[in-house]
Amino acid sequence: MGIRVAESRRSGIRTPTVVGLAVGVVGIFAVFAVRALTPALGKWSLPNQLQDLLTLSISVIVESLPFVILGILLSIIVQVWIPDRWIMRILPANPILRRGVISFLGIFLPVCECGNVPLARGLIVKGFTVSESMTFLLAAPILNPITIITTGQAFGFDSWVFVARLVGGFVIANVIGWLFSKHPDQDSLLTDRFAAECRMPDPHEHGETRWKKSIELFTRESGVIMPALFIGSLVAGLVQVAVPRAVLLNLGSNPVWSILAMMVLAFVISVCSNVDSFFILPFASTFMPGSISVFLVFGPIIDIKMLTLMRTTFTAKVLVQLTVVVALLSALIGLVVNYVA
Repeated sequence: MGIRVAESRRSGIRTPTVVGLAVGVVGIFAVFAVRALTPALGKWSLPNQLQDLLTLSISVIVESLPFVILGILLSIIVQVWIPDRWIMRILPANPILRRGVISFLGIFLPVCECGNVPLARGLIVKGFTVSESMTFLLAAPILNPITIITTGQAFGFDSWVFVARLVGGFVIANVIGWLFSKHPDQDSLLTDRFAAECRMPDPHEHGETRWKKSIELFTRESGVIMPALFIGSLVAGLVQVAVPRAVLLNLGSNPVWSILAMMVLAFVISVCSNVDSFFILPFASTFMPGSISVFLVFGPIIDIKMLTLMRTTFTAKVLVQLTVVVALLSALIGLVVNYVA
């Protein structure tokens, strides 16, 4: 938490962040505008497939945007307005129980995976071991109130998908934490640059108001999330429009291939753990519940965006090991759900 705020203060609002925010906001408004103007075009109207693409994309945006904004606002409250010293006081001394409690810190720190990397970095600075920070990093995107509510609303609070996502997120986070806790030198799992950045003093500690920090964080978070939401909604619509339904049915009905397909899809275009239940919901009619569960468990932990963010903290070797273990555990969870649901 402290790291994220410190980085914001040192760098301000960077140009790529502003560009990303502009792309996301303009793109979302453009999708709505084009779809609204389509009926007035008459014989020059868009082809049916493009209209279907816009309609499907808009449905994803409408369902997910309120939760994106809520997640950003809660992230700001946690990082700027709430003291975090109490976290260390509530943790038990036993390593296994300690990691178990850390798994549920996402309930009190409800941000999506984009914000959890800097939060995990801050926890290391405050005294967490690397394995403990990994446990938080992997569990928090799934075991937080926003993700729990959106998953329940999308699939039902009594569904196999809902149970598999929450239980799977907890199990994977703790297995990873346990495995890396056995490493004899946990500090070697971190990049040299991160260690140096953590110790960098903040010369503007008393020169910036909380309101200014909040505005900067809102812009930075929005600059990351909005383009992903815009692009992800278009891809979700494009897959459903461009890929023949027969292919989706054949792929989605196979208990193994459906899992592999969803894992690839999650790696490429997982949007945000707070809203990806709505993103993947249109595929629930053609794909087995186990594959949907894999998307919702694997995506928030291992995707292109997340690996890029984690590379600022962990070595490449650690990320490869992490990806392999998480992929195997996610696939196992998916297979179990497919055969029992």
